[in-house]
Amino acid sequence: MIIFISGAINSGKTTIAHLLKKKIPNTAHIEVDSLRAMIDWIPLEESIPINLLNTASLINNFAAKGINVIITYPMDKHDYGAVFNSLTGKHDIHFFTLNPKMEIALSNRGSRELTEWETERIKYHYKAKINKPGFGVNIDNSTLTPDETVEKIMDHLF
Repeated sequence: MIIFISGAINSGKTTIAHLLKKKIPNTAHIEVDSLRAMIDWIPLEESIPINLLNTASLINNFAAKGINVIITYPMDKHDYGAVFNSLTGKHDIHFFTLNPKMEIALSNRGSRELTEWETERIKYHYKAKINKPGFGVNIDNSTLTPDETVEKIMDHLF
Protein backbone atom coordinates (compact mmCIF):
# COMPACT_ATOMS: atom_id res chain seq x y z
CA MET A 1 0.00 0.00 0.00
CA ILE A 2 1.22 3.49 -0.87
CA ILE A 3 -0.16 6.44 1.09
CA PHE A 4 0.53 10.01 0.03
CA ILE A 5 -0.06 12.68 2.67
CA SER A 6 0.01 16.17 1.25
CA GLY A 7 -0.71 19.59 2.70
CA ALA A 8 1.00 22.89 3.36
CA ILE A 9 3.93 23.24 5.71
CA ASN A 10 2.76 22.81 9.33
CA SER A 11 -0.47 21.01 8.37
CA GLY A 12 0.51 17.91 10.33
CA LYS A 13 1.87 15.60 7.61
CA THR A 14 4.85 14.24 9.54
CA THR A 15 2.95 13.85 12.80
CA ILE A 16 0.21 11.89 11.03
CA ALA A 17 2.75 9.75 9.14
CA HIS A 18 4.46 8.75 12.41
CA LEU A 19 1.13 7.78 13.96
CA LEU A 20 0.06 5.84 10.86
CA LYS A 21 3.35 3.92 10.88
CA LYS A 22 2.45 2.65 14.34
CA LYS A 23 -0.92 1.38 13.08
CA ILE A 24 0.12 -0.10 9.74
CA PRO A 25 2.73 -2.84 10.02
CA ASN A 26 5.73 -3.04 7.72
CA THR A 27 5.66 0.62 6.68
CA ALA A 28 8.40 3.03 5.59
CA HIS A 29 8.05 6.81 5.69
CA ILE A 30 9.56 8.95 2.96
CA GLU A 31 9.69 12.61 3.87
CA VAL A 32 10.43 14.14 0.47
CA ASP A 33 11.84 17.31 2.02
CA SER A 34 14.56 15.22 3.68
CA LEU A 35 15.80 14.25 0.21
CA ARG A 36 16.36 17.96 -0.46
CA ALA A 37 19.17 17.99 2.13
CA MET A 38 21.26 15.79 -0.16
CA ILE A 39 21.22 18.46 -2.87
CA ASP A 40 20.67 21.66 -0.90
CA TRP A 41 23.09 23.52 -3.16
CA ILE A 42 20.54 23.26 -6.01
CA PRO A 43 17.82 25.96 -5.94
CA LEU A 44 14.55 24.66 -4.45
CA GLU A 45 12.47 24.79 -7.62
CA GLU A 46 15.18 22.96 -9.58
CA SER A 47 15.57 20.28 -6.90
CA ILE A 48 11.87 19.36 -6.76
CA PRO A 49 11.82 17.18 -9.93
CA ILE A 50 14.95 15.34 -8.76
CA ASN A 51 13.47 14.76 -5.31
CA LEU A 52 10.22 13.46 -6.82
CA LEU A 53 12.10 11.05 -9.09
CA ASN A 54 14.13 9.83 -6.10
CA THR A 55 10.89 9.41 -4.16
CA ALA A 56 9.47 7.21 -6.93
CA SER A 57 12.65 5.10 -6.90
CA LEU A 58 12.39 4.62 -3.14
CA ILE A 59 8.70 3.69 -3.41
CA ASN A 60 9.51 1.16 -6.14
CA ASN A 61 12.30 -0.36 -4.05
CA PHE A 62 10.20 -0.63 -0.89
CA ALA A 63 7.12 -1.91 -2.72
CA ALA A 64 9.19 -4.58 -4.49
CA LYS A 65 10.05 -5.91 -1.02
CA GLY A 66 6.42 -5.83 0.14
CA ILE A 67 6.92 -2.79 2.33
CA ASN A 68 4.09 -0.25 2.66
CA VAL A 69 5.09 3.36 2.06
CA ILE A 70 3.88 6.69 3.42
CA ILE A 71 5.07 9.74 1.49
CA THR A 72 4.77 13.22 2.99
CA TYR A 73 5.16 16.32 0.86
CA PRO A 74 3.18 19.44 -0.17
CA MET A 75 2.09 17.95 -3.48
CA ASP A 76 0.01 19.34 -6.32
CA LYS A 77 -1.44 17.33 -9.21
CA HIS A 78 1.69 17.85 -11.34
CA ASP A 79 4.04 16.65 -8.57
CA TYR A 80 1.83 13.63 -7.90
CA GLY A 81 1.81 12.81 -11.62
CA ALA A 82 5.60 12.96 -11.73
CA VAL A 83 5.84 10.37 -8.96
CA PHE A 84 2.92 8.24 -10.13
CA ASN A 85 4.21 8.02 -13.72
CA SER A 86 7.58 6.76 -12.43
CA LEU A 87 6.10 3.92 -10.38
CA THR A 88 6.49 0.38 -11.63
CA GLY A 89 4.13 -2.48 -10.94
CA LYS A 90 0.62 -2.46 -9.59
CA HIS A 91 -0.03 -0.62 -6.32
CA ASP A 92 -2.82 0.11 -3.87
CA ILE A 93 -2.44 3.93 -3.83
CA HIS A 94 -4.21 6.42 -1.55
CA PHE A 95 -3.84 10.21 -1.56
CA PHE A 96 -4.80 12.43 1.38
CA THR A 97 -4.45 16.17 1.80
CA LEU A 98 -4.42 17.74 5.24
CA ASN A 99 -6.21 21.05 5.03
CA PRO A 100 -6.37 22.99 8.30
CA LYS A 101 -7.52 26.59 8.07
CA MET A 102 -4.60 28.77 6.99
CA GLU A 103 -4.49 30.68 10.29
CA ILE A 104 -3.95 27.35 12.07
CA ALA A 105 -1.17 26.32 9.67
CA LEU A 106 0.42 29.75 10.25
CA SER A 107 0.43 29.31 14.03
CA ASN A 108 3.23 27.81 16.10
CA ARG A 109 1.94 24.35 16.99
CA GLY A 110 3.46 22.04 19.55
CA SER A 111 7.15 22.79 19.91
CA ARG A 112 7.50 24.06 16.34
CA GLU A 113 8.23 27.73 15.84
CA LEU A 114 7.80 28.78 12.24
CA THR A 115 10.53 30.69 10.48
CA GLU A 116 9.74 33.67 8.29
CA TRP A 117 10.50 31.52 5.23
CA GLU A 118 8.06 28.81 6.42
CA THR A 119 5.35 31.42 7.06
CA GLU A 120 5.73 32.81 3.54
CA ARG A 121 5.84 29.29 2.06
CA ILE A 122 2.60 28.36 3.87
CA LYS A 123 0.92 31.42 2.34
CA TYR A 124 2.28 30.36 -1.06
CA HIS A 125 0.97 26.80 -0.59
CA TYR A 126 -2.54 28.06 0.16
CA LYS A 127 -2.45 30.49 -2.77
CA ALA A 128 -1.26 27.65 -5.05
CA LYS A 129 -4.06 25.43 -3.67
CA ILE A 130 -1.73 22.75 -2.29
CA ASN A 131 -4.41 22.42 0.40
CA LYS A 132 -7.09 21.69 -2.24
CA PRO A 133 -5.47 19.77 -5.11
CA GLY A 134 -8.78 18.59 -6.58
CA PHE A 135 -8.19 14.85 -6.14
CA GLY A 136 -7.83 12.34 -3.35
CA VAL A 137 -9.35 12.77 0.10
CA ASN A 138 -9.24 16.25 1.62
CA ILE A 139 -9.30 16.36 5.42
CA ASP A 140 -9.94 19.59 7.31
CA ASN A 141 -7.96 18.80 10.44
CA SER A 142 -8.42 22.28 11.95
CA THR A 143 -10.29 20.95 14.98
CA LEU A 144 -9.13 17.32 14.90
CA THR A 145 -6.47 15.84 17.14
CA PRO A 146 -3.71 13.93 15.36
CA ASP A 147 -5.31 10.66 16.53
CA GLU A 148 -8.71 11.71 15.12
CA THR A 149 -7.04 12.60 11.81
CA VAL A 150 -5.37 9.19 11.70
CA GLU A 151 -8.71 7.49 12.37
CA LYS A 152 -10.27 9.35 9.43
CA ILE A 153 -7.44 8.13 7.20
CA MET A 154 -7.70 4.58 8.55
CA ASP A 155 -11.46 4.59 7.82
CA HIS A 156 -10.63 5.28 4.15
CA LEU A 157 -7.90 2.66 4.00
CA PHE A 158 -9.65 -0.29 5.59
